[in-house]
Amino acid sequence: MKNRFFLILAPLVMLTACLTPLARFDRYKAPFMPDYSNENTWAALPDRHDAADTVPAGSGSKDDQANAQADVFYIYPTLDLRITHWNASVYDKMLNNLIDRTAIRNQAGAFNGSCRVFAPRYRQAVFGSFIDRKGNGKKALDLAYGDVRTAFLYYMQHYNQGRPVIIAGHSQGCLHAYRLVKEFFDTTSLKQKLVAAYLIGFRVRKDSLKYLKPCDSAKATGCYITWNTVSKEGLTSGTGQFFRGVCINPLSWKQDSNYMDNTYNLGAIDYKFNNLDKNEAGATCRDGLLLVSIKDPLKYVPARGSYHIYDYNLFYMNIRANVADRVGAYLKLHENALKN
Repeated sequence: MKNRFFLILAPLVMLTACLTPLARFDRYKAPFMPDYSNENTWAALPDRHDAADTVPAGSGSKDDQANAQADVFYIYPTLDLRITHWNASVYDKMLNNLIDRTAIRNQAGAFNGSCRVFAPRYRQAVFGSFIDRKGNGKKALDLAYGDVRTAFLYYMQHYNQGRPVIIAGHSQGCLHAYRLVKEFFDTTSLKQKLVAAYLIGFRVRKDSLKYLKPCDSAKATGCYITWNTVSKEGLTSGTGQFFRGVCINPLSWKQDSNYMDNTYNLGAIDYKFNNLDKNEAGATCRDGLLLVSIKDPLKYVPARGSYHIYDYNLFYMNIRANVADRVGAYLKLHENALKN
């Protein structure tokens, strides 16, 4: 119950702008920079046992990283609420444990049926960074992105070996994933290796990328997918600045406003990863948000109208299936090039 309360409270803190660190960014000594040649600075790697290997009981899914022909580079969300620093240490065991049993298991694990999973630990910016108006939050987020960028370059040099890749993230991880996509894929030849980008849990503005566009079908590749989940009644606070943008419905994989009822939902997973709930949510895109109707509102509880912490969980099995579809479509499209 304590963990569940923490996870429900976390986005609420961000949305209501309650906490920021006590001193400006320059007054704090930054935590040690990660060394990505050290496996301990990765939350998930495909050749070892970690939380990203987990699959829901009774789902019929399996961890197939050993046979996967594509990779996912996944970036987890903010889970540090503290006000004693602007950036978290990657060697904080308590925080890492929280990250692993929530984001890595519930989100990164959704890709393990079709991709090798790579998830770097990084000096995430704390929640207060998002509501700071003095430039401290931006500095903290830039430092965090510097780690993600360094980890990605290490991944490309030591792990990728020319394989197709998915870029994925959530919340703060979405911001960093977006910056990776913009810097390394949007206007470069590397976009030919991009299966898709899952930019979930933070606003992506229309036409903010030069060449990469929103995916227009379940099997489109070289494109991005994004949504921000709220209750059917909408948000009860002025937080659209964080969430209102491009919306792709994960029950149809289209941008249109057609309502897809809960029969299209292949299965949601609760945060404790104990129960797979089929037909849990119906959804429609409206005004740049993904509005959902929940079958079990006592299990999936919104924070001021936001289902932010459930952006992946409510559509977990749909995401697994879609990743398989997109990887398959990419491999078929690039079959000849991959053989050479």
